[in-house]
Amino acid sequence: MSFIEALLLAVALAMDCFTVSITCGIIQRRMGRQALAMALLFGFFQALMPLLGWLAANLFSKQITAYDHWVAFGLLTLLGGKMIWEGFQEKEHTAFNPSRPAILVTLAIATSIDALAVGFSFIGMGLRSIAEIVMPVATIGITSFLFSIFGKYVGVSLGRRFNWPAEQIGGSILIMIGLKVLIEHLSA
Repeated sequence: MSFIEALLLAVALAMDCFTVSITCGIIQRRMGRQALAMALLFGFFQALMPLLGWLAANLFSKQITAYDHWVAFGLLTLLGGKMIWEGFQEKEHTAFNPSRPAILVTLAIATSIDALAVGFSFIGMGLRSIAEIVMPVATIGITSFLFSIFGKYVGVSLGRRFNWPAEQIGGSILIMIGLKVLIEHLSA
C-alpha cells in the first residue's frame, strides 16, 4: 500500500472522528485538556482497530463482519439518544458531558468500528506481515488525531458563535452516523 493510498484511507476513516469532535466542541464550547484526551483516544482506537482486524482476519472475519455495523449503530444510537434526552432536561440536573472518560472511550470505539473492518481487508490487499501494516496503521492513527483536534476547534468556534441546542444537534448527528454505518453495511 502506498502512502497516498494509506492517507486517503485514513482521511475517510477520520471523518467520523471529525464529526463527533465538532459535536463535542459545540457542546463544551472550550478546548482544554479534554480535546487532547479525545484526540489521543480517537487516534489510538483508529490505529488499534485495523491492527486487531488484521490479526483476526483469518480467525473470525465472518462472525465479526456480520455484527460490526450493528455494534457501531447501537453505540452511536444509545449515545445520541442519551444526548437528545439530556438536552431536554434542566441544566442543573443533567448535561451530556463528552469529557467523561467512559463517554470518550465509547465514542472512540464507536467511531473506529469501520477501521476494524478495514483491518480485515488488509489481508485481501496482500498486506501479510506486521511490517507492511505499520505505515497504514500509523497514518490512520495520526490522521484521526489531527482531524479530531481540528474538529474540536471548529465545534468550539461554532458553539461560541451560535446558541444552538447542542445536545439535541449532537445526538442527532451521532444517530445519523450510526444509521450511515448500518445502511452502508446492509446495502453492500
